[in-house]
Amino acid sequence: MDFDFSDDQQALRDAVAKWVEKSYDFERRQATVKAGGFDRGIYNELAELGLTGIYVDEDHGGMGMGPVEAMVVMEELGRGIVTEPLAQAFITSAVIHAYGGDDVKSAWLPKIASGEALVVLAHQERKARYKLDVCEATAAKSGDGYTVTGLKNIVPAGDQADAFVVPAQLGGKLALFLVERSASGVSTRGYLTQDEARAADVKLDNAPATLITTDGLTALTHAVDIGIACLCAEGVGAMEQTLKLTTEYMNQRKQFGVTISTFQALRHRVADMKMQLELARSMSYYGTLKLNAPEAERRQALSRAKVQLGQSMRFVGQQSVQLHGGIGVTDEYAGSHYFKKLTQMEMTYGDTLHHLGEVSERMTETAGVFA
Repeated sequence: MDFDFSDDQQALRDAVAKWVEKSYDFERRQATVKAGGFDRGIYNELAELGLTGIYVDEDHGGMGMGPVEAMVVMEELGRGIVTEPLAQAFITSAVIHAYGGDDVKSAWLPKIASGEALVVLAHQERKARYKLDVCEATAAKSGDGYTVTGLKNIVPAGDQADAFVVPAQLGGKLALFLVERSASGVSTRGYLTQDEARAADVKLDNAPATLITTDGLTALTHAVDIGIACLCAEGVGAMEQTLKLTTEYMNQRKQFGVTISTFQALRHRVADMKMQLELARSMSYYGTLKLNAPEAERRQALSRAKVQLGQSMRFVGQQSVQLHGGIGVTDEYAGSHYFKKLTQMEMTYGDTLHHLGEVSERMTETAGVFA
C-alpha cells in the first residue's frame, strides 16, 4: 500500500502549515480564547483557503476532495490547536451530500463550501453516554415541513453556527434534520470547553426543520466516523507539536550543570512518546482510509483508531507535563494548552473505554492475532 502523498495533497499541507505558522500563533489563539473561543474572521480565513469546501463536490462550489485531504488539513490545524471547528464543515457537508435531497444540497452545500454558513452536528444528549441510537429529541410533521423539540449538549460553536444537523425521533425511528439557528423556537447557551474552544447547549422547542434523511442512524454513524477520523488526524498534529515543545525544552533546561536531554532515563521517555505518536499516526491513516468502506468495517476501523489515539494522546500529554515540571501546567506556556486539548480529545466522540467496548462487540470467533 502506498502511503506517499500526492503533489496536490502535499501542496495542501504546505498551505495550511504556512497559515498556522504565520497567521495563527499562540498569541492570536489566546486572544481568540479571551474573546470567547471562536472567531468568525479566522473561520473565514480557512474558507478563503478553500478548506471548508474539501468535502463539497465541484458542482456545488467545493474542491471535490475527500478523507485523505481532510486528514492532511486536520493534522496541520492540530499543530496549532486551532479552536475554529473546521471538521464540522467536513462532517455536515459529507452527510448532506450523501443523504440529503437535491433541494437541501443546492441550498446548503454552496454556503458551507464558501464559508458563508457554518453548519455543525448537534447530536449529543446527556443520557446518551456516547450511544448514537439513544435520542430523546422528537420530530413531528408540520404542514409541508417538520418541527423538532429537544435539548442538545456540547454543540461545537453552537451559539455562533448558522444551522445544525440534528437527529430526532420521527415515528419511532431516528431521522436527521437541518435546523437554522435563527428559526423560531431555537435558543442557545454558549460556554468555553476545557480545550478553550466554544460550545453551546441548543434547545429546540417546536423549531422548524428540514428533513435530510429518514435513515438517521446510518447517516449519524457515518457523520461521527468522519468526526473521529478528523479528531485522530488533529490529535496526531497536536502530539507532534507537543513532542517538539518537549524536546526543545529539554535541550534548554539545565540541571547539575548539563541539559536534561542528556539524562538517559528522560531520553527513554521521549523515545516512548515518539513511539506512541507513530502508533497513533498509523492508526489515523488506517481509520481515514476505511471511511469509504462498508459500514460494519468502517465502524470497527474507526473504533480501533480511537482506542489507539486515546492511549497515545493520554500518554504523550502526561509525559510532556512530567518532563516539563511545573511550567508544563502554567497557562502562560503553550504546552499546557496542548495537554488540555489532548485530554479533551480523548473523551470526544467516545472515550477509550467506550471504543474498546465497541471493538470487543464487533469481534468474531476468528478474531485474533492470527485471524
